[in-house]
Amino acid sequence: MKVIVEADGGSRGNPGPAGFGAVVWSADHRSILAETSSAIGRATNNVAEYRGLIAGLQAASEVGATEADVYMDSKLVVEQMAGRWRVKHPDLAPLHQQARDIANTFDRISYTWIPRDKNSHADGLANKAMDVAAGEVADPPDPVVSQENSATTEVVTNPAGWTGARGAPTRLLLLRHGQTELSVQRRYSGRGNPALTDLGVQQARAAARYLGDKGGIDAVVASPLQRAHDTAAAAAKALDLDVEVDEDLIETDFGAWEGLTFSEAAERDPELHRKWLRDTAVPPPAGESFDTVAERVRRAQQRIVAERAGRTVLVVSHVTPIKTLLRMALDAGPAILYRLHLDLASLSIAEFYPDGAASVRLVNQTSYL
Repeated sequence: MKVIVEADGGSRGNPGPAGFGAVVWSADHRSILAETSSAIGRATNNVAEYRGLIAGLQAASEVGATEADVYMDSKLVVEQMAGRWRVKHPDLAPLHQQARDIANTFDRISYTWIPRDKNSHADGLANKAMDVAAGEVADPPDPVVSQENSATTEVVTNPAGWTGARGAPTRLLLLRHGQTELSVQRRYSGRGNPALTDLGVQQARAAARYLGDKGGIDAVVASPLQRAHDTAAAAAKALDLDVEVDEDLIETDFGAWEGLTFSEAAERDPELHRKWLRDTAVPPPAGESFDTVAERVRRAQQRIVAERAGRTVLVVSHVTPIKTLLRMALDAGPAILYRLHLDLASLSIAEFYPDGAASVRLVNQTSYL
């Protein structure tokens, strides 16, 4: 008998209160043959996703299925189960093996990624399970202050409570690349490809150590330019993840101003330079306007949110794309691009909710450098 298995899992906080849901459908997707869900206490998104898959496969086996088409909105689980991605994280390896052992009992099985909105039944079950988990592992009403470690005085709140946003947000950790020679000389550095300086390498490693200790990151996505990719690679190594490249996260094309200082560009094209500083629709000569950058950065943001809904993604890019993502999250006007300052190797955080709401949690953190 052939069935369709839809599975989902999630965590509010990553790690945080977690749960999973799975539903087994008839081959024509008209009848529900089985469904299952459970709270699993405190866990990461990826652990919850694997637990949902395992439960779905077990349920399919129990109804007598011999063939299964599995659909999930976790790209990581789908790619790992399909054998296209390696399983690196030690917490996932035993779950992956358990899922494979069950899968091997079927005559045929396939794995397909689907957007979250196409996985609504399993998503609903998983969210109900997370509601239960949140009650089981809820934080105390007042912070518990440890005399040994003052860091426990931090109280993390969900900005959704102030905005009315619904659903689990996709959290983007926005890391700017480390120092290059052009940034030392304060020159326009767009599509040119300078390498990190020795200090830039140290900055990338410091950020990687911080992010590795922090954990809870599901994917690393980077600009194709070397300075960003090398910064991302350091973090990916600390997180035991691969770097995925997104061309839309590349820096602005400064055209004829590439490699010039501010003063040199202003002297070369005085009137155009003045207009460019006031109007995001104006491009540098043979270059790209900030409005054009915004269009492709929005594509990248929409793609990341669609493919990794409710997950935490490290995005390693450049000053303009990161400013643009923060502008999008704030729903701010173009003037913010000229007023935000982002240091090299700095970290900012933006969250995007399924209903279109967004929030900014952090801007320009450099305490780890």
